[in-house]
Amino acid sequence: MNHKHRAALHALFSHPISSNIDPKLVKSTLEELGAEVAHGGHGQMIVKLNGLTHGFHESQHSLSNDEVAALRKFLVEAGVDPERDYPL
Repeated sequence: MNHKHRAALHALFSHPISSNIDPKLVKSTLEELGAEVAHGGHGQMIVKLNGLTHGFHESQHSLSNDEVAALRKFLVEAGVDPERDYPL
């Protein structure tokens, strides 16, 4: 995982929630984590990681706070811990 991916992953878990995260970088970070990312239609992005599947809104602009919170919850449930697994 390169530095940009690590920084994006840490931004998803930062407090307070960052509202300036590039969705393209998040998608490539998820793929770097081993997730399968597919387009689900109607502006949906379907992410499969470690046996879990979730649909997210496919944004063209910075992610909203709700989208970041949903991604964070999904990653925690999938067993991703950026501090433990991907330190900066």
